[in-house]
Amino acid sequence: MVALACTSAALLPAQQATLQEDAQLDRQLRSIAAAHHGHVALYAHNLKSGQTASLDSDLPVQTASVIKMGILLDAAEQIRAGQASLAEKMVLTHDNQVAGSGVLGQLTAPLALTLGDTLHLMVVLSDNTATNLAIDRLGLAHINATLRAAGLTQTVLYKKVYVPAQGPMPADQPRFGLGKTTAHEMASIMERLAQCRLGLDGSAPLTTDGPLCGALLQMLHKQQDRDSLPRYIESLDTSEHGSAVANKTGALDQVRNDVALIATKNGPVVIAAFTWENADQRWTGDNEAEQTLGKLAQAIVQRWSPAGLDAAAFPWDNPLAPGAVSSGH
Repeated sequence: MVALACTSAALLPAQQATLQEDAQLDRQLRSIAAAHHGHVALYAHNLKSGQTASLDSDLPVQTASVIKMGILLDAAEQIRAGQASLAEKMVLTHDNQVAGSGVLGQLTAPLALTLGDTLHLMVVLSDNTATNLAIDRLGLAHINATLRAAGLTQTVLYKKVYVPAQGPMPADQPRFGLGKTTAHEMASIMERLAQCRLGLDGSAPLTTDGPLCGALLQMLHKQQDRDSLPRYIESLDTSEHGSAVANKTGALDQVRNDVALIATKNGPVVIAAFTWENADQRWTGDNEAEQTLGKLAQAIVQRWSPAGLDAAAFPWDNPLAPGAVSSGH
């Protein structure tokens, strides 16, 4: 369903009109999902206005590579605690290299990298070898402990990529594979980074939090797969011009997912959208699920920000910089 933050019993006429319009968005989103040959779950939140939209947003779904957002959050927590550093050195070995997306699996090992380089490749190219390096460095148990501390009861990273699960696994691991989440919970990770709420206990931000959030958001900002949520809302060459979208995708044969922070002229919007059991299993830009995700984002942005996007409206380098207005929190 689609909802506004203000839904009191006594509504002004203008508020009633807005709610009526949001009911129209609700129907539009459901129509897009119903036309898709597969299943759809979605959660969207305008961080300025408080508006939200959802479709089965609390239903557990396969993450594919979107679970890498959880690894990014844990990296932030460990860096914040002084247990890790973006500048620390790591070494890629042949034993670390796996197949799939990315480039590290194709390079000559040994190869020196920083943790920052590794996370950057994990995000912008969804590099699976980089992901496994990050998991080895941060620790699978620590990553999941961070997710639980963030209040995410349905978000789990089960294992490394293209590596068999180790030790006793939850009974649902074979069903979900690499990771499990919900649209609502995955959106909350992006919201934490956008609002730079790294204190999982609700504590005040540290002076270093803003630049750290900025460094991680810039990785997402440079993510190169723009065929899903950004598909119909941003058409510029993001390698030369500032993008208004920071996102992380995930894909399997029957799965297409995307979670994005979108800078609009009416405030930052977070969308987490998941599709599964998709009939169209083509690995092309014309994949139906990619188009469905794009249509969902287009409908939300057109409703919440008719004037469109504005890359300069969001403080990508430091969400906590003086004068920065990144959210309504």
